[in-house]
Amino acid sequence: MSPSDFDAQQRENPDPTEKDRPIPWFVLAVVGTALAWAVGYILTVRDDDPALGDRRTIETLQAKAGGAAGAAVDGAQVYSAQCVACHQATGAGLPGVFPPLADSEWVVGDEKVAAAILLHGVTGKLTVKGTAYNGQMPAFGEKLGDAEIAAVLSYIRANFGNQAAAVSPAAVKAVRDADAARKEPFNGDEDLAKLAKPAG
Repeated sequence: MSPSDFDAQQRENPDPTEKDRPIPWFVLAVVGTALAWAVGYILTVRDDDPALGDRRTIETLQAKAGGAAGAAVDGAQVYSAQCVACHQATGAGLPGVFPPLADSEWVVGDEKVAAAILLHGVTGKLTVKGTAYNGQMPAFGEKLGDAEIAAVLSYIRANFGNQAAAVSPAAVKAVRDADAARKEPFNGDEDLAKLAKPAG
């Protein structure tokens, strides 16, 4: 090794090595204090003021869950959450895909049939205002309570140009109880036509 090579080696910094350097105690103290404060804050501070959140009160949430007895359910809200994606905000549906609710004979007709459709769903050919639709409507019987189904039925029967009577939760419950054994959706026009026929 020439002297110049040795000099060059002496000018190089040593290779970095990992040493045992624990986190400084003051950093641990700050982090521990902040964590303890956060846990304490979550456990001790509770404010149900709806102005601090999305403005829903406890009563509103109970009504949505079918909770508080006598609490009103907003049919428009249920429609926006469950129905608008297919039937659209105008109730006109999507041509050739999803049937309209506006002036639909199934909507403004017998309330028991309308309730049964929401409770159990429909599959196969369904004719609305002379146009056949071949799709599938999901069942909402396990997802929505009687009050919610009654509210959304009342909403669609009184909007989109429809003028039909409101539906009560008791009427929906009667249909639910009568068809309690049914596990499959209705087979379109074929099943619904039978359902719409008066008994006797």
